[in-house]
Amino acid sequence: MKMFGPGKRLFAFFLLVGLGSWVVFYTPVKYPVVAQQPTGSIATVTGTPTGMIVRVNLDLEIVNVYSGPSTYLYPSVGVLLLGQEVPAIGISDDQNWIQVYYPGVPGSAAWVYGPYVTIIKTGRLPRVPAPSTPTPASTPTINPTLVAAFIDPVTPTRLPTFTPPPQLVVPTFLPDTGSANRIPVGLAIMGLGFIGAFGTLISFLRGR
Repeated sequence: MKMFGPGKRLFAFFLLVGLGSWVVFYTPVKYPVVAQQPTGSIATVTGTPTGMIVRVNLDLEIVNVYSGPSTYLYPSVGVLLLGQEVPAIGISDDQNWIQVYYPGVPGSAAWVYGPYVTIIKTGRLPRVPAPSTPTPASTPTINPTLVAAFIDPVTPTRLPTFTPPPQLVVPTFLPDTGSANRIPVGLAIMGLGFIGAFGTLISFLRGR
């Protein structure tokens, strides 16, 4: 094997020293990354929490809550107890019902009648439309044959014939034509009384 000459070995030595110095002192240049910025406006989501809390009135022990703002269109889904405090979510269109947070029911929301609760922490309540009314599980039908079996038959009876009463005769009195020639009874009694008094006076005078 032939060895390198003195000139080639010196050249190789400087080459290795130069490469080592470049590796040791080389610092990579960091170029800033330029990304494309969007030209449109970015929507920002801002929210204002309602923070409204209602409490059951102290004169009510139990208040029913319903699945909608009505006592006859929606079923009752639970109760609130005396003095219980619940967060309010919304208000009905007629502002008579308040939607409250009620876990355990679909949507975790129920409706309570407004006069039954007191607002203890005010806040803004959005108007919430009434949910759709529930569909009954079955539509009751009436069997006319079965109903007729429990109804007693009524036999029509002929009403009695109406007989008009006889004509009412009103008696009439004829004028008394002979009373004009008669002496009134009162006058006769007064005359007899005067005669008796006169006779008594004469008897009294004769006795003296």
